Amino acid sequence: MLRRALPLRSHILHQSASLSTRSPGRLPNTQSPIVSKPHFFNSVTGDSNEQIPAFRLLDGTGVPIEGAELPELDEVFARKLYENMQLLPNLDNILYNVQRQGKISFYVRYGEEATIIGSAAALADDDEVLGQYREMGVLLWRGFGLDNVMAQCFGNHEDTSSKGRQMPVHFGSPKHHFHTISSPLATQIPQAAGVAYALRRSPERSNSVAACFFGEGAASEGDFHAGLLLASTIPSPVVFIARNNGFAISTPSSEQYYGDGISSRGPGYGIDTIRVDGNDVLAVLTAVREARERCLEQGRAVLVECMSYRVGHHSTSDDSFAYRARSEVEDRKRIDNPLVRFRLFMENRGWWNIEAEEELKTRLKADVLKAFKHAEVQSRWELGELFTDIYAGEEPWNIKEQREELSRLLKKYGEDWEPWKRELQKFKNEGQDLIKE
Repeated sequence: MLRRALPLRSHILHQSASLSTRSPGRLPNTQSPIVSKPHFFNSVTGDSNEQIPAFRLLDGTGVPIEGAELPELDEVFARKLYENMQLLPNLDNILYNVQRQGKISFYVRYGEEATIIGSAAALADDDEVLGQYREMGVLLWRGFGLDNVMAQCFGNHEDTSSKGRQMPVHFGSPKHHFHTISSPLATQIPQAAGVAYALRRSPERSNSVAACFFGEGAASEGDFHAGLLLASTIPSPVVFIARNNGFAISTPSSEQYYGDGISSRGPGYGIDTIRVDGNDVLAVLTAVREARERCLEQGRAVLVECMSYRVGHHSTSDDSFAYRARSEVEDRKRIDNPLVRFRLFMENRGWWNIEAEEELKTRLKADVLKAFKHAEVQSRWELGELFTDIYAGEEPWNIKEQREELSRLLKKYGEDWEPWKRELQKFKNEGQDLIKE
């Protein structure tokens, strides 16, 4: 029986080898063949020997691949996509250096511009977004503004996300339907399933979905499985968007899982799934748009895996060159840059040129610096805000007790001990709201 099976195995391997030689390149962290049509798969369909395909529209030089059907877009929309993509590295460069100067405590470098902006453009502005750490571009696409970004990172009195009580880049905005980011990994995944279920039960929100972003590292947490299980067994319209950039801080994806990425897990929960080239903004735009449509039509979750590469350090607390070669990063920047790819596409259509590029970079840098200079001189919220927004209704005894204790300490040391005097000067009203209680 074993000898009879060998020719069939050889035949399958020969077919796979032939497919590989015809494939127009590979994506990082996967052996998926490249295809030019969206290919959703489910556990009850397809060939069990078929590898998960990866959806792509533009090659590395910005040229549509054979058979690609591009989404409808005009010059104005294409420029908006590109300008928002370019804004992210401009923010990265300035805020990363600002953190190194000790002016903010923490920063997460973004990158993955095509994944974030392509997804943002595919969603409706009132879709509920539950992000992780790298989704600031979604807020900027929705009009959050640079001043609000800087206010949150500095924690000053203009911070509408958390009144200065959250770490930098932990944004939130009810106005923009963006739920506050939490530091614990993957907590937003089951929460997104619950948000989507609430949308399903609200007739006035019947045209909205929840969009949940996370990295492949978060998919190793139990909350990932809890969220997908909830969204599939109690059907809810949530688009799960996995950013597979190859690293969970210092752990490469090859050490995180043995299976084929995150896409292979979707069918196990009966969830329609698609893998997409995360450095191709038009492919991401198309895939997330169709995923959103499926959510609304079927009332069920859809999983989108965006394959990319993290060209920056995980955060300002990380030195990625301790666990990967600098040459590897530089090669990836040069070979598969999502900004370069889309810029070449626009140049080929006559929508962009070197003059426009220089003008954009100059303008974005000036805009970011202006917002930074404004934010760094603003005071923090009043110190008493430390005790607000914790409980609804009547303030409980323990919060009253803590506030009264701090008030006593400020009265005793706030005007005499130099370290406290300097610190209080950073707050609006210099702590007088508590000292005078």
